[in-house]
Amino acid sequence: MSLRLIPLFLALAWGLNWPAVKIALSALAPFTLRAVGLGSGALLLLLLLVWQRKRLLPPRSAWPGVVVGGLLTIAVFNLATAWAQLSTTTSRAAVMTFTMPMMSALLSWWWLGDKPDRHRTLALALGTAGVAVLAWPGLSAIVQGGDTRLLKGLAFPLIAAAGWSSGTVILKRWPVEGDRLVITAWQLLIGAAAGATGALLTGEPAPAWPLPARVSGALLFHVVIGTSLAYWAWFVLSERVSATVSSLTTLMVPVVGVLGAMALVGDRPSALDWLGFALVLGGAALVMLKLPPRNP
Repeated sequence: MSLRLIPLFLALAWGLNWPAVKIALSALAPFTLRAVGLGSGALLLLLLLVWQRKRLLPPRSAWPGVVVGGLLTIAVFNLATAWAQLSTTTSRAAVMTFTMPMMSALLSWWWLGDKPDRHRTLALALGTAGVAVLAWPGLSAIVQGGDTRLLKGLAFPLIAAAGWSSGTVILKRWPVEGDRLVITAWQLLIGAAAGATGALLTGEPAPAWPLPARVSGALLFHVVIGTSLAYWAWFVLSERVSATVSSLTTLMVPVVGVLGAMALVGDRPSALDWLGFALVLGGAALVMLKLPPRNP
């Protein structure tokens, strides 16, 4: 694949993965979906490594980072986003999860001493305002005795963002050595194991086979495009371009996610939603546009 096409591919793959997961959740329970999706994605990456005749195991020194990344950036993130989509609209879940860059800025300040400049401070203010706008209808309904599921729709995307951000900052503090594809394959396996364990402990029902054609297509997209190929393309991009370019690629993901949710699962964001989306994405853009260039 041409390097110039990878950002577009990632935006489409990860953006459309949001409605694909929403469709798959209509037939598969959350733990089961993540066990199947992450496990299958990991298997495809391992097969790619076999085809490339590469070592399948990360170095011994990398295992603490593999476990941290597998539990936080994979297991917590993916499980929380699944529950988020069961508790709120796909478009809201996608955008609120994208508070990740702002949470990373806060955690970097707290854990790494990376004090935010004026741009990051403004970004945090915009992101906080965006979350407040998106949370207002649900919080108002809860105060008036509404469905507490609305509170879950607010909490789970933020938990997902916190998982991804904390894992990223921890691994920035203690970098992991080794082939990124190998490390990611094993992180996906750890996420799949967490999903399988959760399914067993909670007694989730097995999906009814055969799956409907729409669900099968969404699951196939999720495993092959949204997980395996997207991660592979991400590593190619991140190794060859600046951090700014690769980060701006992720900025397009929630935009595609919102549009995909409108087209595929019938989301219809309100005017207040659009205001919240603009504030959150504006804050994320400010953080990412100030990233330093990648060292040659």
